[in-house]
Amino acid sequence: MYIDNPTKQAIVTTADKVFERMQHAIVEGEIPAGSKISEPELAKSYQISRSTLREALNRLEKCHLIERKANIGSRVVDCTIEGLLELYITREALEGMACRHAAINMTDEEISSMKQMLVSHSQEKALQEGVAYYQEEGDLDFHYKIILGSHNQQLINLICGQLYHLVRMYRFQFGMQSARASRAYDEHLHILQAISDRDGELAEILMRRHIAASRKNIEQKIAEQTLKP
Repeated sequence: MYIDNPTKQAIVTTADKVFERMQHAIVEGEIPAGSKISEPELAKSYQISRSTLREALNRLEKCHLIERKANIGSRVVDCTIEGLLELYITREALEGMACRHAAINMTDEEISSMKQMLVSHSQEKALQEGVAYYQEEGDLDFHYKIILGSHNQQLINLICGQLYHLVRMYRFQFGMQSARASRAYDEHLHILQAISDRDGELAEILMRRHIAASRKNIEQKIAEQTLKP
């Protein structure tokens, strides 16, 4: 079955190129969170027409990276603590479901590829030191591969098409340092083993626990920072 991947669309038009450039700029903070979008300035900077820019902005809005309000205009979404926690709750439900489907639908070759990917992750210095677990975008991202492995087009559209880059934006904004680095990696190993065993129920439970643990870790960090004088 052919699976359409919204994060891997071919770059054909000028609007496609501008969309991708702006997407990376927003995710990595080059265009700051909460900043106002000036269409005249951007059109001049990218040397494109306003209509081409608006096409790119429409796609960024669908990815939840910018928001538009009547009589105010467009601005990059603001990374708030509340938004982060809501995003994790949403991920817990959707990625848990994707994990259940992955246990049913992933091919043996896809599972083998993921096992090799985790071996590669284990060799990263930051992970070995237990200070951070950073995963590159797309095919080197454990969660991304699980979602595609679900072979469920609706889940792929929702998570990869609408939420994936927003999740990465939050990761960049809040940093990847975490005392959970080694534990998170071990949790990935257990999730993949459940998928390999074709145990969809266990795979979903483990993924939901994994994302919930990350959310609770963030909440704890926020509480600690709030209590600091």
